[in-house]
Amino acid sequence: MLSTDLLSIGQLAARTGLSVSAIRFYEAKGLVHPIRNTGGQRRFPRSDIRRLSFVVIAQMLGLSIQDIEGQLRRLPEGRTPNRKDWNDISRAVRATIDDKIAALTRMRERLDGCIGCGCLSLKTCALYNREDRAARLGAGPRYVVAEFSESDLG
Repeated sequence: MLSTDLLSIGQLAARTGLSVSAIRFYEAKGLVHPIRNTGGQRRFPRSDIRRLSFVVIAQMLGLSIQDIEGQLRRLPEGRTPNRKDWNDISRAVRATIDDKIAALTRMRERLDGCIGCGCLSLKTCALYNREDRAARLGAGPRYVVAEFSESDLG
């Protein structure tokens, strides 16, 4: 790889809109792998612009650092990923994104009748957890955030 194909951490920050400290964080998490020059300075391949752009987008979509790292492991090192590489990742994360969209939609619909409703009936309140029946679904406001049926509550 030619030295002209490598970017300093400052150049990479300018190209991605990330702070230098964020790039160092992503490096520590194994999302990018800079090369060290003879003076010990980090040098990043240009392909890391796209890698870090994917990281930013994936985090906006709610993917965890671990999920992102798992997907980036599928990309080739040392070359800019091509359309097929990105399509493979897109297909792999689509189900996760669809699940998150469904969960957000479900929460939005349940919250419409919940937050600030001033309800006068605990029988219809989505937050009321009579006899702690929702505990079997997990901790927290399960009636609002979990997908369940009445049979799950026993």
